[in-house]
Amino acid sequence: MSRCQAIRFGRCLTIGSVGARRIDCVPLSWYSCSVIFRVSPSSGKPVYLQIMEQVRHAVESGVLQDGDQMPSIRTLAEELVVSHNTIAKAYTELQHEGVLELRHGSGAFISTTRRMRARAEHVQRAQTTVVAVVQGLVEDGLTPEEIRRLFEVAVAGIEHPAGRSR
Repeated sequence: MSRCQAIRFGRCLTIGSVGARRIDCVPLSWYSCSVIFRVSPSSGKPVYLQIMEQVRHAVESGVLQDGDQMPSIRTLAEELVVSHNTIAKAYTELQHEGVLELRHGSGAFISTTRRMRARAEHVQRAQTTVVAVVQGLVEDGLTPEEIRRLFEVAVAGIEHPAGRSR
């Protein structure tokens, strides 16, 4: 089963976060796969940054790969009910970062560099490790809520490169 067939058959990675309020959730069928964008205008974070983070995460987790076509600016703007300028800004910033290649008349395509592919492989290995740890904790009798809190506490206590705790 191909990567995109697995996504279409219900094992789709949902990208984004769910806040306390209703979140717009739009499944998009692209030429090469399906991804769900979730944006929350009330989150306090600009929508274009939410979209950029979700695309980066999809690339890092392997949901989007080199050469995959993104929806057009107009299509994504209509589906998410946001200004096309918002999507254009996200796409332009992603192009400057080297994540997207914008081809006039053809659309936007994922364009990963060797560094990004290495990062994606690293994130996928880390995801495997996290899944194994979570499964072990579930087998030990912890609830999903307890596991989530444990991870939040652990991440909050991590020292950042600048030498200060988060």
